[in-house]
Amino acid sequence: MVQRWIVAALRKRKFFSLEEANQAITELLVRLNQRSFRKREGNRATLFAQLDKPVLKPLPATRYEFGKWKTARVNIDYHIEVERHYYSVPYALAHLEVEVHLTSELLEVLHRGARVASHARSYEPGKATTLTEHMPKAHQKYVGRTPSRLIEDAQQIGPSTGELVEAILAAKRHPEMGFRSCLGLLRLAKHYPAERMEAAARRALRARAYNFQSLALKRHSFAAMDSILKNQLDRLPGTETNSNNPPVRPTVEHDNIRGAGYFDSSPEADPPVIQ
Repeated sequence: MVQRWIVAALRKRKFFSLEEANQAITELLVRLNQRSFRKREGNRATLFAQLDKPVLKPLPATRYEFGKWKTARVNIDYHIEVERHYYSVPYALAHLEVEVHLTSELLEVLHRGARVASHARSYEPGKATTLTEHMPKAHQKYVGRTPSRLIEDAQQIGPSTGELVEAILAAKRHPEMGFRSCLGLLRLAKHYPAERMEAAARRALRARAYNFQSLALKRHSFAAMDSILKNQLDRLPGTETNSNNPPVRPTVEHDNIRGAGYFDSSPEADPPVIQ
């Protein structure tokens, strides 16, 4: 019916805008709906007024948006990756699988049918959208801090201090885990001059005091720096050694230590064996 009474009727007309074409279609549509039936009384417009219009419901308050569903697994850093962007969820859901509903402007995260997070959709690849309430309490107090800001603050003290802070952050699975050590280290600069901070940082770097696995004392990085400064280990000879050359260990004298020269001696020089 529409092809015959509207499209065919307009096939030879030329339009120079979409609005002009719509206006012509509207006029023919009214005529089509008011065209009388051949075998019954009334027309399409009168039937619509009698049957359809009384039962119509209001249109939705918001326009329908096309959406799609995905599943994602929450990483240990309480974020999920969706189309190359990272969104936070409550940290208690780490390692669990969640459902994700995506529209052009909104991202919703559901777990067992309940919505646990909602974010404005972002199309920035490699970036993260994080809500403070999703973070553990230990991480919330560092909101506003960034690894780059901590490194810049440390570099104001000196290059070695900046290198130590960068190493502390890099040694952690998540940079936030190293914030406490870095902030404590920066507070030490209020009590010690930059020269001593730099010397202590160089000593800590050589001892790998930023890495729990390789630190013999298993100390907190801040505690290691604090101990170096309190015990004035930064003033010991060798602290200024170039980081490219390994420090020379001091010789330890003890009766039970034979020394390297022992292995160059003849067997006759061995002490007698006591039976």
